[in-house]
Amino acid sequence: MNIENKYMKLLLGIVFDVIGFTSYVIPGIAELTDIIWAPASAYLMTKLYKGNKGKIAAIVSFLEEVMPWLDIIPTFTLMWFFTYVFNSDKKKETIKIIEV
Repeated sequence: MNIENKYMKLLLGIVFDVIGFTSYVIPGIAELTDIIWAPASAYLMTKLYKGNKGKIAAIVSFLEEVMPWLDIIPTFTLMWFFTYVFNSDKKKETIKIIEV
């Protein structure tokens, strides 16, 4: 994965998190916009992150948008950090000890 694509995902994730959070800007319509945004955010999550991680993140994103008062959680940004910063699949360095 090239570095531009990695940071483009971060930028898009922040934009999508802001879109999800803006439903609270206009009081009274948050529930209506969440019903529309929840499936859209799940779909976008599967497009940004492939495989099982993307599917699980899509379910979490959908539930986060549908449930009241959870819109403040930056799901896309957290997924980016989970994928690129806290990834446990990174190749681990091994140190070979040679006894003399």
